[in-house]
Amino acid sequence: MRVVIGSDHAGLRLKEALKKSLIERGHEVEDVGTDANDPVDYPDFAVAVGRAVVDKGGLGVLICGTGIGVSIAANKIPGVRAARCDEPYSAKMARAHNDANVLCMGERVVGLGLGGAVVAAFLAQPFEGGRHQRRVDQISALDR
Repeated sequence: MRVVIGSDHAGLRLKEALKKSLIERGHEVEDVGTDANDPVDYPDFAVAVGRAVVDKGGLGVLICGTGIGVSIAANKIPGVRAARCDEPYSAKMARAHNDANVLCMGERVVGLGLGGAVVAAFLAQPFEGGRHQRRVDQISALDR
């Protein structure tokens, strides 16, 4: 699966650990940064991940300190359905019922171990469609 990943400085450690794990599991990973601990603005990376997912397909993973800022910013990109998830069940349901295409997390909230489990749940769960499709269509209509 194609996964676009990005973070600000506060999510860099988790981003790097997740990127390594994703590559080891055979995923195609596009890293849009950041690559340093220097302070950066999280909206820049939310936009980069969101646009890459919308334009080229796949799923996105965004990390900042809490996951809140990147989630707000990513959801401004038409076509992005970003969900901030702190544990695997929410990540699974974000995909199953909401067809979320960008997972947002906070490194200061989930840490390295739990972060990996959240990403695994998000990537493993397909969208269920059916009765949920109507609601996703309603969300998509808000982009127009």
